[in-house]
Amino acid sequence: MLEKIMNMDRRIVFILAGLAVVIPTLLPVSLPITVSEPTQKLYDYIDALEPGSTLMMAFDYGPSSLAEPEPMAEAVLKHCFDKKVKVVGVTLLIDAVTLADQLMQKVAEEKGAVYGEDYVLLGYRPGGFQVILGMGSEIASIFDNDYAGKPLSEIPMMENITNYEQISLLLDLASGSTVELWITYANAKYDLTIAAGVTGVIVSQMYPYLQTGQLVGLLPGFLGAAQYEKLINSSGKGTAGINTESFVHLLIVGLVIIGNIAYFMTRQRGES
Repeated sequence: MLEKIMNMDRRIVFILAGLAVVIPTLLPVSLPITVSEPTQKLYDYIDALEPGSTLMMAFDYGPSSLAEPEPMAEAVLKHCFDKKVKVVGVTLLIDAVTLADQLMQKVAEEKGAVYGEDYVLLGYRPGGFQVILGMGSEIASIFDNDYAGKPLSEIPMMENITNYEQISLLLDLASGSTVELWITYANAKYDLTIAAGVTGVIVSQMYPYLQTGQLVGLLPGFLGAAQYEKLINSSGKGTAGINTESFVHLLIVGLVIIGNIAYFMTRQRGES
């Protein structure tokens, strides 16, 4: 038995991992979720905004990494529309525009939000930090029309939004280094309040900015999305994702423990 465990076919491990993903997805399994301080701070900040305030949401992730940032974006959009907080969508990545458009339309339809009055998608412009700096002076100097080509002057929501002075919060949903760009060129220069939602692999890079106050909140991967869904009482892909992720982690830990027990027992038997 010990020898079988030590020489387990890797295909069995793959099958077990597959089951750990499929079973929590198909069955109504829900693990307890504890809300972290960075997620709570972001929720509290948005929840305290007055109706009519404006949040700018940067969709800085692509198709290959949308699994984690998209549930965060969906949860925050729901919260904003419920609170009557207006949302301006932008992106520094060209392949994120259609993702942002589809998601904003989906949540808007669910919440009854009206394009041009409750939200708008400006889209993408090349330039990275130049785009960030330009919007700090005048948004219309960078985006003279929205993603659909409609002039900003014809969009009711944008009549009183000139630059960052009318933006209460910038939330960057990122899978790369764009958060640092927003902090460097929008927070440091224009004192724009910034929060972030990032994939799990770059979460650790964000904590120094939390400690310095350059980020007012942080959503860490699937966990952050699940925590925010709990706060708005609306389970979604974040909750499903963290449940699946947790079961896979438990499987891996269990296999490591069993493998180590088998190894030490086999070695002990060989020495005797």
